[in-house]
Amino acid sequence: MIFAQKPPMGWNAWNYFGYADINEQVVRETADAMVEKGFRDAGYNIVQVDDAWLLQKRDENGDLQPNPERFPSGMKALGDYIHERGMKFGLYAGAGVMTYANCCGSYGHERHDAATFAKWGVDVLKYDFGYIAPGCNIENLFRRMGQALRESGRDIMLAACYGSTTITPWIRSTGASMWRLSGDITDSWDSIVKVAKNALSVGGYSGPCGWNDPDMMVVGLDGKGFVGGIGGGCTLNEYSAHFAIWCMLSAPLLMGHDVRNTTPEIAEILLNKELIAINQDDLGIQAFTLPPMSNDDFILAKPLYGGDIAFCLINDWDVPKRMILSWEYCGWEVTDRVRIRDVINHTELGEFECGTDIIVPAHSAVVWKATRI
Repeated sequence: MIFAQKPPMGWNAWNYFGYADINEQVVRETADAMVEKGFRDAGYNIVQVDDAWLLQKRDENGDLQPNPERFPSGMKALGDYIHERGMKFGLYAGAGVMTYANCCGSYGHERHDAATFAKWGVDVLKYDFGYIAPGCNIENLFRRMGQALRESGRDIMLAACYGSTTITPWIRSTGASMWRLSGDITDSWDSIVKVAKNALSVGGYSGPCGWNDPDMMVVGLDGKGFVGGIGGGCTLNEYSAHFAIWCMLSAPLLMGHDVRNTTPEIAEILLNKELIAINQDDLGIQAFTLPPMSNDDFILAKPLYGGDIAFCLINDWDVPKRMILSWEYCGWEVTDRVRIRDVINHTELGEFECGTDIIVPAHSAVVWKATRI
């Protein structure tokens, strides 16, 4: 199997449930909700358990042990439940002697643990990087787990989580299909913009089978849950912009809210088929930043398969802002005539020549799909 031809999509437990509230009932109910609310059919097909699912010690056979209070049925049974609903089972492990939640790490046990994950039916392994033994080589630790997964007897995608852009020149060579670029996102507009701009600095490293990962999404947290309590929450406009930016970045789309309690407004954002299509575009090019025409405009352009271009005009100011779009710097001539569609509101805007402009509300984004005529 060739992993991640397109950016992975799914759900991860961490942003809402953190290390204190995750358990098998939550995961099973989330899997059911992803089916019932249409997320699976929209492409969100990974259900991933993050840190704090396991104990601090291994059993007498050297196996990782699920927390029996939180996961009394065991991880294979949980994986089977997810698979029966047509989705993939994602699990978390750490490259150090302990995970960040003080659970057992995989350092020195990579082959053994990879075989265990295969036995449990794991499809995606999020491999984090904490409590590393002094003197360890970063690249080697990721290579060890990447190789162990390839030898495990099961196709398991490696999602590397180091949290820095410094890994981008070599991380793909470990076998990783996605890689975290920064520390944890929080449920705030400032954090969303910060991690997005960080990802833009390494756009050339992202593409089919290997994707820059700004972080899991906070859309719909509304100040609730683990990360929601840290950031405090966002407005609907901010969440809409957040999702639009992640789609432009060809970022993995991993939901982080409590899917069971998804509101209609949040579902509308996350199930926008036109934005998802931009994220999942066959070309797989991450958006780049256009030179600002005025007022430090923050505008992204993403070339699409077939010749169209998606533009995202982001107002990160605290007041409404008139923003100017020119297609001079995206491969077209400034005088080219183009037809524009608003893919957030699903409306045709007409034909334009020599660019156009719009007033974008504060902390909001507009996404246009443009076709040269």
